[in-house]
Amino acid sequence: MTQRVIVTGGAGFIGSRVIAALNARGVSDILVVDHLGREGKWRNLNGLDFADILGIDEFRYAVRHDALRTVDAVLHLGACSSTTETDADYLLDNNYRFSRELCEWAVDRDARFVYASSAATYGDGALGYSDDPALLPQLRPLNMYGYSKHLFDLWALRQGLLDRIVGLKYFNVYGAPEAHKGDMRSVVHKAWGQIRQTGRLQLFRSHRPEFADGEQVRDFVYVRDAVEVTLFFLDHTNVSGIFNVGTGAGRTWNDLARAVFAAMGRQPSLEYIDMPEAIRATYQYRTEADLTRLREAGCTAAFTPLEEGVREYIGQLESGEAW
Repeated sequence: MTQRVIVTGGAGFIGSRVIAALNARGVSDILVVDHLGREGKWRNLNGLDFADILGIDEFRYAVRHDALRTVDAVLHLGACSSTTETDADYLLDNNYRFSRELCEWAVDRDARFVYASSAATYGDGALGYSDDPALLPQLRPLNMYGYSKHLFDLWALRQGLLDRIVGLKYFNVYGAPEAHKGDMRSVVHKAWGQIRQTGRLQLFRSHRPEFADGEQVRDFVYVRDAVEVTLFFLDHTNVSGIFNVGTGAGRTWNDLARAVFAAMGRQPSLEYIDMPEAIRATYQYRTEADLTRLREAGCTAAFTPLEEGVREYIGQLESGEAW
C-alpha cells in the first residue's frame, strides 16, 4: 500500500475527503499542501491525521530545490477553481505552471501522479463529453479557469505523459465540506441556505430557446463518489490517461431544486432570475460525462443517485455535521 502521499489542495473540498479516506485505510504519512486563508478552511482538516502541512509558496520552493523526501504518490487536487476569476496570469501560474513543475518533479521520481482536470475544459459541449485524449486539441473552454486546466491537459498530451499519469475531469461535485468555497459552493449548499432564509429558491432563467427555465443540465457527482474514483487511480498504477468523473446521467437544475426541497421536507417554491450578463456567454447549458473509458479502465464505482446524495448531504447540513 502507498505510504507516503502528497495531497495538494488537501484542506479543500475533495482533497480533505481524500485524506479522510486515506486515513480510513491506515495511511497517515501525508503531506498536505494548501493555503488556509481566513475563511475557516482549517476546519476541513480538523480530525484528520497527516504528517505535515506546507503553504503553496513554501511547497513550490521545496519542489524547485529538491528539498522534499521521496514520495510514493502525488494527488494534485489544488487549484483556483473559480470560473469567474479574471486574472489570467494568476490562473496560468497557479493552475498550469505549478502543475507542470509538480508533474515533472513527480515523474522524475517515479511517483504516481494523479491530478484534477475539469469538465470546464469541454466548453459548450459541441464535441460531446468524451475523454478520448485525441479530442483534446479540438476542445475550446469558455472561461479562463477551464482554459488553464485545458492547457495542462494539452501539455501532458504533447509530452507523452498520459501513459504515465492520470487526469480526472471532475464534473459538478457537491457535498461536505464546501462552505469555505464562497460563490463556488455547489447549488445544493446555496439552495439549502436560501430556502432556510426565504422559503424560496432562485435559479437562473434560460437565455437559449432550446432550454426552458431551470432545464439546463449538469452531471451532479456526490463527493464520496468522486473520492472513490480518485483512489481507484491511486491504487491502479497500471492505468493512465484522462478520465471523466461524473455519473453519466445529466440532471436539470429543476431536478436538483426538487431534491433539495424534498430533503428539507418542504414544497418547491422556485423563482427564475436573469443570468448576469458577465457569465451569459460562458455558461454551459449541458454537461454529461461519457463514462466509456472509465469503465474500460476497470473502475466499477456506482454513482449515488442525485436524490439520495442530496438527502444525505442536506441531513448533514441540518444536523450541523457539515458546513
